[in-house]
Amino acid sequence: MKARMLVVPHLNWKSRSKFNRREVNDMAANPNLNSNPGLGPQGMPAKSYYYHAESNVLHGSLKLPIEQEILEQVPVKLNGEYGGHVFQRIDHYNLEGVISFQSGYTHVSGNPSQEKNHGWVTLATSVLEGLNVLDVITADRMVAQVSTEHPKKQGHVPSVTFLGTRFDNLRVAGYEVQLELDLVICGDKPKGDTSYLDNPTFIKRWESQKLKRNSCRLPSELQSEYDRKFHKTSGISSVGDEPGKAPARNESLKCSLIKKIEPIPGVKIHGNVLEIPGFGFVSLAEVEVGVKPVHDPLSERPESHYFALNMIEMYMGCIGEGRATGPFAMANGHTRP
Repeated sequence: MKARMLVVPHLNWKSRSKFNRREVNDMAANPNLNSNPGLGPQGMPAKSYYYHAESNVLHGSLKLPIEQEILEQVPVKLNGEYGGHVFQRIDHYNLEGVISFQSGYTHVSGNPSQEKNHGWVTLATSVLEGLNVLDVITADRMVAQVSTEHPKKQGHVPSVTFLGTRFDNLRVAGYEVQLELDLVICGDKPKGDTSYLDNPTFIKRWESQKLKRNSCRLPSELQSEYDRKFHKTSGISSVGDEPGKAPARNESLKCSLIKKIEPIPGVKIHGNVLEIPGFGFVSLAEVEVGVKPVHDPLSERPESHYFALNMIEMYMGCIGEGRATGPFAMANGHTRP
């Protein structure tokens, strides 16, 4: 297995003596990251942005027929106020014939938008090609892609798109999985810079998926996990709280980009989950939408709104046992002040 990495910073990036192979983080090179970004019109603090994105093509843990931890493959991470681009690629991965893929690559990037009156764009991409899991699950190509844009005005909550995300020739035991994706499940950016978790249209779509799942019978262990994952959890965090500022939120829910899956011979379909006798369960295109606190005294709203996409998650429990997930992509970040 060979992995290659490319790091392309923006021209206005300050020089650095070294960087982590899997992460571009300008904190070490810029110890005054939390210093005042400057003043804008009327002496008000100038708008600025802190980027965050990450992706990997595969991770998990096997118990049978071999016991093996699957470390994150070609993980990349962007973390800082200067943006840039990070890329990694791997070829010919084979885990003892249980899980293999021909190639995979990841990249993350962040930059100011070139469009007038727009803000900052963050992109996370993960691509897996030639996947084969025990000759049961195969796919020519799977793409997980998440892009967010934080506007300069009312820019604490971004718009989001999953454009580019897709399954190419996904098959189960040789049968093609014909499905339809809803790449706009999150909808437009909520009005008033409110959270997606407070948006009635998005919540209605999420509740519809939850009802569909609750009508299905899954194994008790898996059912309890999905009850937890698809339950809207909430909490208030004191991280980053300051006098005069609202407490930071710590809240998330999970849904799926899957809109419809056509019948597959010998397979039971439960929403976005495939029940495959003799193999286990496979969950497709899950998205976590959330908001979490950040440590940033320069932000009026110390929270980051994030979107994390897993294209396939396998719960193996017969001819093999264990779990494997990928490709994965996540994007967020936050504005200042």
